[in-house]
Amino acid sequence: MGLWTRVKRSMRALFGRIVERTEDPELILQQTIRDMRDRIPDLNNSVAQVMATEKLLAKNKERLVSQVVDLDSKIKASVKMGRDDIATAYIGQLSQAQVDLQKTGHQFEHAQLASKQALKARDNYVLQMQKRSAEAMQLINQSKQARLQEQLAQTMEAFNLGDDASTFNEMRDKIDRRAAAAEAKMQLGSASVDNQMQEIEREAMDMQLQDKLLQYKREMGLLPAGSSDSAPQALPAQGETSSQ
Repeated sequence: MGLWTRVKRSMRALFGRIVERTEDPELILQQTIRDMRDRIPDLNNSVAQVMATEKLLAKNKERLVSQVVDLDSKIKASVKMGRDDIATAYIGQLSQAQVDLQKTGHQFEHAQLASKQALKARDNYVLQMQKRSAEAMQLINQSKQARLQEQLAQTMEAFNLGDDASTFNEMRDKIDRRAAAAEAKMQLGSASVDNQMQEIEREAMDMQLQDKLLQYKREMGLLPAGSSDSAPQALPAQGETSSQ
């Protein structure tokens, strides 16, 4: 193998490796989508020109139809007036107008077909562009996910997580124990305060009931004078009288 051949092979391999490294699939797909979208305005202009030709031929056909009808009326009027010379001239114009109308009719039919084909081609291109764009976006997302997975794999390789796992577990257990102890203390404290408040409320209720009972006894004359501060006495049972 000659030296020049080996050099060319080496240069091709080198440039191929450089291109492969710099070839970002995401950027290429995004540029492809942009290129497809940039072609749409030119495609629309081409379709518009075809449709404009169709509309122009339609107007020419309509004008020629009107001209044929008008010439036919003039020929009849000239014949009635006995002006064969004028009628003959109008007949010549009518023949030419009929030929032009026939040609224009054929051109208009071809233009109509061309417009339909152009519109169909434009619509097919738009559909294909949308389909390709959706596929490209899916591929771009897959590429991003693959890149993230590669970065995660590199990070996992750079750090040894096995040595730190025990430390994390130990710290997590300590934090859990502290949180559980603090929660238990809060429950005990709130329970103690609640019990004290309930006892105070019961004592206050008992005092109110005793005061109310003494008030009833005084109103009913069941308490002797000067006994308002003494301990409350039980009311006599129904059907019994209190002994003095």
